[in-house]
Amino acid sequence: MAEPMLQVRDLHAWYGESHILHGIDFDVAEGEVVTLLGRNGAGKTTTLRSIMGLVSRRTGSIRYRGAEIIGERSDLIARRGIALCPEERGIFASLSVAENLVLPPVVAPGGLDLATLHTLFPNLQERSRSQGTRLSGGEQQMLAIARILRTGARLLLLDEPTEGLAPVIVQQIGHTIAEIKARGFTVLLVEQNFRFASTVADRYYVVEHGRVIDMIPNAQLEANMDKLHQYLGV
Repeated sequence: MAEPMLQVRDLHAWYGESHILHGIDFDVAEGEVVTLLGRNGAGKTTTLRSIMGLVSRRTGSIRYRGAEIIGERSDLIARRGIALCPEERGIFASLSVAENLVLPPVVAPGGLDLATLHTLFPNLQERSRSQGTRLSGGEQQMLAIARILRTGARLLLLDEPTEGLAPVIVQQIGHTIAEIKARGFTVLLVEQNFRFASTVADRYYVVEHGRVIDMIPNAQLEANMDKLHQYLGV
């Protein structure tokens, strides 16, 4: 079997003195959409931030395309082709939609050009002169995703992309992730909306107390629903 695009082993992470991840292990293959599931505080967002080097301290192993990146700075990790879309989206209020879209540097070939992004996200073209933070929540989420697709990053870390969005917008985000996957991008998704996650993911890792306690392929989802409800408390 081919080596995973992302391989995480025995990952521990801290914020200051707070020990959040306690030996997390998982893999993501190229072209997959993989979802981290778990209750609030389980360590899912910290996992994404740890991959990017945005925690106080981390130990263990994070390998991207075979290269160990656990000791690298976050800017060098980004230049390898990994991009984080945070839950708060990070839209700059002082910039227009068009300016927000072209702000991050291109880190590798293969990013989507503006014409393709406007096809994927037509609202962004219509609102290109608007202040970034004057967009609706759904439009801001689309802008945050579009912005990293332009950079050439091939592994996208999406943190709660449907949080607080109306069902029709959630559906649009789902179509966007399907389109991203069809174009060869790889997605590691943190998502509380399990119903949404079940429409886009290939596999699910269940995270509890900073560890992975189970892995469920999408094909086995229905057979494991009772167990998942216990894990997630739903």
